[in-house]
Amino acid sequence: MSQPTAVPFERNDASVLFLARRARIASHALAKMSLPARNEVLLAAAKAIEDGANRILEANTRDCEAAEPDVAAGKMSSALWKRLRVTEKGVAQMAAQVQDVARLADPLGRRLSATELDDGLILCRESCPLGVIGVIFESRPDVVPQLASLALKSGNAAILKGGSEAARTSETLVSIWRESLAKFPAVPADSINLLQSRADVMDLLRQNRDVDLIIPRGSYDLVHFIMRHSRIPVLGHGEGICHVYVDRAADMKRAIDVTYDSKVDYPAVCNAAETLLVHQAIAPEFLPKMVAKLKACGVEIRGDTKTRALLPDEAIVPATEKDWVTEYGDLILSIKVVGDLEEAIEHVNSYGSHHTDAIVTEDPEAARRFMNEVDSAGVYQNASTRFADGYRYGLGAEVGISTSKLPARGPMGLEGLTTYKYKLYGQGHTVAEYTKGERSFKHRPLDEEGAP
Repeated sequence: MSQPTAVPFERNDASVLFLARRARIASHALAKMSLPARNEVLLAAAKAIEDGANRILEANTRDCEAAEPDVAAGKMSSALWKRLRVTEKGVAQMAAQVQDVARLADPLGRRLSATELDDGLILCRESCPLGVIGVIFESRPDVVPQLASLALKSGNAAILKGGSEAARTSETLVSIWRESLAKFPAVPADSINLLQSRADVMDLLRQNRDVDLIIPRGSYDLVHFIMRHSRIPVLGHGEGICHVYVDRAADMKRAIDVTYDSKVDYPAVCNAAETLLVHQAIAPEFLPKMVAKLKACGVEIRGDTKTRALLPDEAIVPATEKDWVTEYGDLILSIKVVGDLEEAIEHVNSYGSHHTDAIVTEDPEAARRFMNEVDSAGVYQNASTRFADGYRYGLGAEVGISTSKLPARGPMGLEGLTTYKYKLYGQGHTVAEYTKGERSFKHRPLDEEGAP
């Protein structure tokens, strides 16, 4: 097979093509680094984030102040503004997540399988880096250390593009990260880059020669825009329409706690609940208590006919068909009373986004059916949908959450940034010997000790 013609580097440092080429070269260097070397770099980066806390907070204060007029004008929700805001605790969590990634096992060079094709002919499948990852995100600046740490640990270079609302914070975090890399000559500075403009995004989506994967993190509109315009494989979820179903056999306290946490803990994120389904047998007792608690903290309730009939004295907005397919990202919750478990499962599968859905019940058979029949990346019993998170899953940090049926699915950590290659060890074997019938394949699976 002929080799592709080499394309010369663009000499314009601002060129996204040039950045992508440099990132590709950087990825080759990262792939050769030992695990101890990668971990040493990560621990240094975590320390740099801790030491740079004041710089990060000052930049974030400027971003938040600049966004306040948009919040006042209704162009940005208060929940999204809170997502933008970084606190001292948030900076400490950023550093802690990088440290957690350093403690994780090496995702590279893992032998996934080994097969003896024939005497002296061994085929192995081993994990390896993807190469160059492009990440386009909105609002949340903590994406920068999460992605940077996961990319470096998995031997990948990263090209990031954050939303304009978090521009100063993102720039500061990338600067701190690159400053820490400068202490390690084996790590190219171009292992992480930050794009600046919307035009850069379009240029990035055309770099299918040098960028291996695009990960959009943000709104439905952002994700689907990227999917429509990219020449590069895109991994991401379109929406986070998550459900909590309170079964007839639910424990009342657990049902209230799980529903409240799923909606109120952090309403702007994709794993927050948007719809509450309630079995008609428990609705008369459960809904008055639940709605009172939700409304006390400012949640707007949109209810179906049965919900409004049970709560005639509450100011409940009539729910429409559109509400069942809306990711609010705010303190708004739609409620539907269902006749039975089957109706709840049907509603989730019809209107959900295959992200995360929970059942609250003490009935093991109801839980089994819900968790087996609901077609989502995460299905929970008696637990908040907010647990759908790479850090909480023990992945150290999170690349994003995928609702795709293809790997990876659900919260993505290091494994989501790796692929695999086949390594074949022979002793002068030729295919002709097998096509002529002189030799035959054994295809015998081997354990790790039996492989080269």
